[in-house]
Amino acid sequence: MAIYEYRYTEFTDFTKKENCEKYQEALDQVSKDIGKKYPLIINGEKIFTDSLNNSLNPANHKEVVGIISQASEKEAELAMGSALNAFESWKKTDPRVRADVLFKSAKIMRKRRFELSALMTIEAGKPWPEADADTAEAIDFLEYYGRQMLKLTNADEQVLSRDRFERNEFQYIPLGVGAVITPWNFPLAILTGMTSSAIVSGNTVLLKPAETTQVIAYKLMEILEEAGMPAGVVNFIPGDGPAIGQYMVSHPKTRFVSFTGSKAVGITINEEAAKVRKGQKWLKRVVAEMGGKDAIVVDKDADLELASTEIVKSAFGFAGQKCSACSRVIAHKDIYDELLDLATKKTKQLEVGNPENQSAFVGPVTNQKAFDKISMYLEIGKKEGNITIGGTGSDKYGYFIEPTIIADCDPDARVMQEEIFGPVVSFTKVKDFDEAITVANNTDYGLTGAVFSQNRDHLEKARNDFFVGNLYFNRKCTGAIVGYQPFGGFNMSGTDSKAGGPDYLTLFMQGKSITEQY
Repeated sequence: MAIYEYRYTEFTDFTKKENCEKYQEALDQVSKDIGKKYPLIINGEKIFTDSLNNSLNPANHKEVVGIISQASEKEAELAMGSALNAFESWKKTDPRVRADVLFKSAKIMRKRRFELSALMTIEAGKPWPEADADTAEAIDFLEYYGRQMLKLTNADEQVLSRDRFERNEFQYIPLGVGAVITPWNFPLAILTGMTSSAIVSGNTVLLKPAETTQVIAYKLMEILEEAGMPAGVVNFIPGDGPAIGQYMVSHPKTRFVSFTGSKAVGITINEEAAKVRKGQKWLKRVVAEMGGKDAIVVDKDADLELASTEIVKSAFGFAGQKCSACSRVIAHKDIYDELLDLATKKTKQLEVGNPENQSAFVGPVTNQKAFDKISMYLEIGKKEGNITIGGTGSDKYGYFIEPTIIADCDPDARVMQEEIFGPVVSFTKVKDFDEAITVANNTDYGLTGAVFSQNRDHLEKARNDFFVGNLYFNRKCTGAIVGYQPFGGFNMSGTDSKAGGPDYLTLFMQGKSITEQY
């Protein structure tokens, strides 16, 4: 099987009229399926249940995007049996065949790119460029992990043999059935990456997507099945997080848990997975990405036009609903006022609105719960700092929060320490670069960070002392590309599993050494 060299997927150029027309056509097409019902998929069988979840359009919460059947423990048990049975054959399937399922899925995604992106605009509230980037990243995960699996099939070439009396081999073999619990903020990209990495490694999966983005998750199932994935390899069981998630994590036959979500849920999953239950013959692995409180440091000699532009992009792209989003700005006292003024003026130019309109830069937040949480932090921010822009929101038609800058915050303020996960960024002032790095590290998290500086000594200090999994110099702190910037963080940001990196697949496999003596 000839495989061309991996290269990331280019983003769609929306300055071209024909691309804008295609996107609008896709929005119109997706809108025709509004309110459609979707089943569970267990062992390839579509199962409708009496328990239903309405996926709402966050920009128009009276609109039901889809009605999705929800799994109970009964269906979850069926899915576990299906996954266990499928594992017996899937684990022995040639890795080249498993990789080919990913490559074919990528081709199908390319054909359906505008449709998938348009669905995320409606179901997840993603503006056009954000949704398009999500689909591109999903394609990249498929292409990249397929190639990584092919490379790992030659693992035995990395061990030595003593030619006169023995031959040594080294193999990576799959773990078993995995619980894959995915987030809503990258509802196709992270969903695809977490699922495809597990199955290309030879495992089978119980897939529980996030509550608010279950329709796009169903579309991934359609694509995998069309690409030739056998029945039972991925079992689609959307359901209540505490109930179904708890079942999956605690089941003695679950071999690993792959999770992306909040710090609180990640800690609970880690605790539950660590318990060895009756009938369990292994220690479960946990691969977790749990959020961030990401900082951009701006030095006194930085390019302030560039820094302010990148701060605004990092803080307010997809309404700040990214674990990598900039939520803290740490600026040198000499340039603090100018930087704050520039960022405020650039933020004022952003259009807030329904992301079905191409001009909207800031769309809605995901649901009422998120709206209420962010609104609470806006009130806290009014007490802990000075709001230069924003500070309000409305949930009358959709869940909209104005992009907000909170100035003059203490480094230990709640808005500087706690993950808000919305379009809110807090500014604090420091006396020198050493203090800036100290403040940057002053959180429980350690996911992404950025430094704007022309001082090479300061950049080198940040390279060594800024404790984050993904560090960027003179650019925004969002937008990691699969295969180029492996993604994952330290401390309470998770297990630093580095999605889209060369060693990610080994988290879902175990090494087996075989020696034959002559």
